[in-house]
Amino acid sequence: MNTLVGEVHQLHAHICQALADPKRILILYALDEQPRNVTELAEYYDIPQPTISRHLKALRERGLVVGERKGNTVTYSLKDRRVIEALNIMRSLLADLLNESAQLASRVEDGREE
Repeated sequence: MNTLVGEVHQLHAHICQALADPKRILILYALDEQPRNVTELAEYYDIPQPTISRHLKALRERGLVVGERKGNTVTYSLKDRRVIEALNIMRSLLADLLNESAQLASRVEDGREE
């Protein structure tokens, strides 16, 4: 049990905190499409460059993205694509939960509450 507790704490510190801001998740999806620099990400999502830089720093510190310097520009990419697979699973779960809630609401409105 202690191993599980330790792993959950590490998971929260390294991954969950990195994913706590929706902008970081959007950045990860953009980097899944192709490597990008700060300017490209800022333009892609219409988010100020300093904000993108701050989020990239958090993602880099937690090992989710890597940067490669080319002259004055740093191009970022995903370190491991499994983070996108995990995000897609969570999105699928959310879609199912929302669908179930909508079906329940529909049954309640129709007087077919279970």
